[in-house]
Amino acid sequence: MRKIVAILLMLVAWVPVTLAQKYACVNTDYILKSIPDYTNAQKRLDKYVADWQKELQDKQDELDAMRAEYEQESYLLPDNLKKRRQEELKEKEQALKALQRQRFGADGDLDKKRAELLKPVQDRVYSTIERVAHEKNYAFVFDKAASATLLFSNKKYDISDEVLELLGYKPGASAEPPKGADEKAAKRPTNPEMKPRDNGKTPLPLGKN
Repeated sequence: MRKIVAILLMLVAWVPVTLAQKYACVNTDYILKSIPDYTNAQKRLDKYVADWQKELQDKQDELDAMRAEYEQESYLLPDNLKKRRQEELKEKEQALKALQRQRFGADGDLDKKRAELLKPVQDRVYSTIERVAHEKNYAFVFDKAASATLLFSNKKYDISDEVLELLGYKPGASAEPPKGADEKAAKRPTNPEMKPRDNGKTPLPLGKN
């Protein structure tokens, strides 16, 4: 009985403290899509992925052509040549699987490029969210973009725009150029002394690493 009373007293003391804690929410998708460095990095990553997928498809087509040719000629080949061709097909297939793992497997090229291009920007965003949380004394900050259980949030507790301002970006501004901007830029005279700016460095999901 005494243990039950002690537990109840602890719960009574804990509830007011919990209710007094401050909470806020943030939308990391909205923030990241408002940052040009992130959208540019994502485009670069997409280009790498498209190139790697084409590379794998080309090698798959080569393997399919070799296999079809072998199947057409196999009944005419002596056993020693037939065995050699089978070994060549097996080596080609193993090489393709190894390349698939290298490009898209765990700790492969995709993971490395994602860390190289996306993680730096994500880290900046995470650090700024943490800074706002400390300054405003928030006990918890929920991510509306990542939480499937956050059914409602009041706009006045959303610190996304505040985070964007601290990062140096205008809230509500799209990181995408207006339609036709690329065509207009292509018609402008270029300055040979100006060097292209590399905007492509960003991170992994927020809070991971």
